[in-house]
Amino acid sequence: MKDFIIIGAAQAGLSMAYHLKKNDKDFLIIDKENEIGASWLNRWNSLKLFTPTEFNHLEGMPFPAPKGHYPDKYEVANYFKTYAAKFDFPVQLNTLAESIEKSDDGFVVKTSKGDVKCKEVIIATGPFHIPYTPKFHNNISEDIFQIHSNYYKNPDQLQNGETLVVGGGDSGFQILDEISKNTENTTYFSGNTDIRTLPQEILGKTLWWWFTITGFLSFSKDSWIGKRISSSKQPIIGTDVQDILDRNNVKTVGYTVDASQNTVKTTKQSLNNIKNIIWATGYKPNFKWINNIELTKDGYPKHYRGISTTKGLYFIGLPWLHTRGSATLGGIKKDAKYLAQKIV
Repeated sequence: MKDFIIIGAAQAGLSMAYHLKKNDKDFLIIDKENEIGASWLNRWNSLKLFTPTEFNHLEGMPFPAPKGHYPDKYEVANYFKTYAAKFDFPVQLNTLAESIEKSDDGFVVKTSKGDVKCKEVIIATGPFHIPYTPKFHNNISEDIFQIHSNYYKNPDQLQNGETLVVGGGDSGFQILDEISKNTENTTYFSGNTDIRTLPQEILGKTLWWWFTITGFLSFSKDSWIGKRISSSKQPIIGTDVQDILDRNNVKTVGYTVDASQNTVKTTKQSLNNIKNIIWATGYKPNFKWINNIELTKDGYPKHYRGISTTKGLYFIGLPWLHTRGSATLGGIKKDAKYLAQKIV
């Protein structure tokens, strides 16, 4: 019987492990991947953080890079590995948590490696669980290569010919940027082009420096300002969207609404020459494997600052767990410290 099981070995799980270790708790971190940092390594190769080094420190160990440096995914994964090794956290990899059941004296976590019993459970699996693609993608011919941004690595995966990138978030525009730079073929963009963009630096200071001194990252989701920020569309950070859309080989086609065989229908035209489609269309949360958990209408667990409505069950690493900073690498430590104080 462990005191705690932490499910997830990325920044959220490691941040909670730091506090549990500090308080001499008997715990185990489990993760379905085969290495620490895999959730970052599985993303596209050119991925970099929006936040510079000085805003990426986990509790107890600075991020090992110069101030002002924007780390890539490999640096982030290596940081996690070093962090876990430095504090000698007990980690069990290749272990998928399949269900959680309340017991008389705590919880039973059923995993691919057998059952584990504990007094309390901390879910640190993040918000990105099920890659979402519209249902009509099943109607598209097998001649067209389709891939969700979750599995996209680089342009070498694509067939020769025209590519359609669907989705106007950070991932969509970064992938659109990379693909259109690496081909003379037309790259079509499907999504909202009327978006706000923010540079990574303003007047010689990083955007995150300005966010910090203005308190932008510290407004609670329940405050008036927090509600306004959380309900508004997130701007694209550090990507010159207009420059990408102005390229000769980039063409905007509105929203993708349907598809059949070799024809993809958008609000501006029907495309019959597509060889590749990249679906940068986000994710759906999946917490249904946790028995008797209360969920919101959006599929996220009901909680207050990570404390769920089920006694002994906690969450860390969710978007807007408490503030906008909850979603950042450096901001997770504030949530972890608060949660640890409440449960330890």
